[in-house]
Amino acid sequence: MPDWLDVVVRSLIFLIVLFLITKGLGKKQLSQLSFFEYVTGITIGGIGAEVSMGLERNIFNGILGIVIFAAIPFLAGLLSLKSKGFRDFIEGKATVFIKDGKVMEDNLKKEKYTTDELLELLRKKNVFQAADVEFAVLEPTGDLSVLLKKENQPVTAKDVNIKVAPIKEPQTVIMDGVILDEPLSTVGRSRRWLKTELEKQGVTIENVFLGQVDSYGQLTIDLFDDKLQVPPPQEKPLMLSTLKKCQADLELFALGTEVKEAKHMYSKNSEKLQEVIDKVTPILRG
Repeated sequence: MPDWLDVVVRSLIFLIVLFLITKGLGKKQLSQLSFFEYVTGITIGGIGAEVSMGLERNIFNGILGIVIFAAIPFLAGLLSLKSKGFRDFIEGKATVFIKDGKVMEDNLKKEKYTTDELLELLRKKNVFQAADVEFAVLEPTGDLSVLLKKENQPVTAKDVNIKVAPIKEPQTVIMDGVILDEPLSTVGRSRRWLKTELEKQGVTIENVFLGQVDSYGQLTIDLFDDKLQVPPPQEKPLMLSTLKKCQADLELFALGTEVKEAKHMYSKNSEKLQEVIDKVTPILRG
């Protein structure tokens, strides 16, 4: 076998082996490496590259070395689940950088972080002033978790006592011009409904790059042609307008009748409908 072909075969074999091993170790190997897993990953890559290019080396010995280095973090992970002390030693502990609004300079020095690096990590969390932070901790993975002071936190619906309807994840019903029946049935819609909604917007399924239905049953689409503009969904604004019109009609009926019972009925129902409008307006405008 020519040397170049031998390198190709070895590289393909190691690519498959490394993929299977990484797949077996789990997603943590990709996103949250500990010191131990970081060193192991470098070593495994080095073994794979060395044996792939070193034609005089036995390929099976290289695979055996990779399996051994892959088995070590796997076993370490099992021990970490059972022993917190071992887990702290292998993965490390979180380090507090800001506590009660005060920067912990000693902890910064301990982790070999400068003030500039701390400010950089804060900017990545969209925090541009350290005085806005109540608590910040450096996780073992190297990521900084930040808790803003209460007065600097975004206002939520709960803070202003506004009740909002629960929101479910949107369902993708069209992808690359193809209808996806399973997500469509999940939201209780049919192909006929989908085609009707597309006709309202003047587009065909073949022109739709991505189509999604939200928890309110509204269809939003993105077309292959980026120059074409698609109007936003109008279901919620139309519903709000209809409710307001009904409430206004009830008030007119109450003013236009001389029958006491009817006037009372119209006025009472107008008030009830106004209460409903006040509750659903934040939802229908959102």
